[in-house]
Amino acid sequence: MTVTRALSRSVLADQVKERILEGILEGRYPPNSRIVETQVARDLGTSQAPVREALRGLEALGVVEIIPFRGAHVRHPSRREIIEAYAVRSALETLAAQLAVPRMRDLDLDELSGYLAEMQSMAQAGDGHAVADADARFHGRIVSLADNRTLERVWRSLEPFSRTYLTLVVPGADPKWSADLHAPVLAALKQRDVEAVVGALHRHFDEVSANMSQRWPEDDVNEVVKSPRRREAR
Repeated sequence: MTVTRALSRSVLADQVKERILEGILEGRYPPNSRIVETQVARDLGTSQAPVREALRGLEALGVVEIIPFRGAHVRHPSRREIIEAYAVRSALETLAAQLAVPRMRDLDLDELSGYLAEMQSMAQAGDGHAVADADARFHGRIVSLADNRTLERVWRSLEPFSRTYLTLVVPGADPKWSADLHAPVLAALKQRDVEAVVGALHRHFDEVSANMSQRWPEDDVNEVVKSPRRREAR
């Protein structure tokens, strides 16, 4: 019975974690906002224990920060942290592409084409959140087609950064630019040319990182603390 109860609580905590993460990615919990355990428990009809466990899981992902006596807050990462995350994602996704391309069927390419069409349609409508969601599904599908669970698990630990901080934190985000950035990747995938796909993904992440570096808010507290000399040299 003890094992069953522990397992049930763990499963519930995972479900709560997904609901909170969904709220973060949809903007209901913007960066720096507080996530109140009692409120989440009340909204989801559960006790505080699985909520607390869920928040610890999100803290491990780097999405939430738990401060003693102040509770849990959605993190606002530094520019450096975001750029580093994109560098790692680039390495992971190029590896995924090398594994995935030989396995891709026409049906898979049709699915990826659908995600790009959705991104472009939502960009025209000015819906940045919907673009970011389709963006995540586009990249996630490439990763899943690699059929490597370890790679996918590591990728998923970084993926929330791109959706949350590109759409909610960085000012002047252009959803059309973001959507169109995927067209060369899809074109290379349709050629089933591994080298071309790897090159397209490298250029994709290089452009995203360069764009992020230019537009990240200048009042980045974490960078001021970590790199005061570099900050003063600007």
